Amino acid sequence: MTKPVAGVLFDVDGTLVDTVYLHAVAWWQALRQHGHDVPAARIHRAIGMGSDRILDALLGRGRDASADGAIRAAHASLYAVSWPALRPLPGARRLLDACAARGLRAVLATSASRPELDALLHCLDADPSITAVTSADDARRSKPAPDIVEVALERSGLSAEEVVFVGDSVWDVRAAGHLSIPCIGVTSGGLCAAELLDHGAAAVYEDPQDLLDHLDEALTTALRMALA
Repeated sequence: MTKPVAGVLFDVDGTLVDTVYLHAVAWWQALRQHGHDVPAARIHRAIGMGSDRILDALLGRGRDASADGAIRAAHASLYAVSWPALRPLPGARRLLDACAARGLRAVLATSASRPELDALLHCLDADPSITAVTSADDARRSKPAPDIVEVALERSGLSAEEVVFVGDSVWDVRAAGHLSIPCIGVTSGGLCAAELLDHGAAAVYEDPQDLLDHLDEALTTALRMALA
């Protein structure tokens, strides 16, 4: 990063909205419906990948994949039941508003499906502070591939050299790292700070409110990491 920070790219699930464990349970149930008994802990650690990748990660690439579409559809239906109960994580709206107030473009870089994204946006209720959004329909590959991040940059008119990424999973850190974008981690998705730091996060905070309380520090740390 050689320019001043002009924008912040945000993952949404587990970063701004409290959905990670809802997704994990929905995948657990969908997999069991189709004869796959996968421990919930393994599923949790895969959350953050798009649905195009998560079944390969959980079931292996050499399997009979004929039921994949049905499993993904079951997950989508099971997860959709929880949409009315979705809640922003502490400080999420205020963090987006604070970025906008500072003149920073706030961009949502998520691999969620378009219907899921609509539910997340309704939950956040922060449209005036959001510059651009992405969904799974916008890229061929989901995280940890950088495609979604590239689309987010294009839609916001920003370059990789002037943004930071905020995410809760190692897949977020890796996706940002493919484009040399420093990533600020949050542990609100259930991963510990040490794991996010080990995968290359510039700094880690508890949740959006904690990040907001230390926003100057976080942006400075990310900038310093990019220049190192």
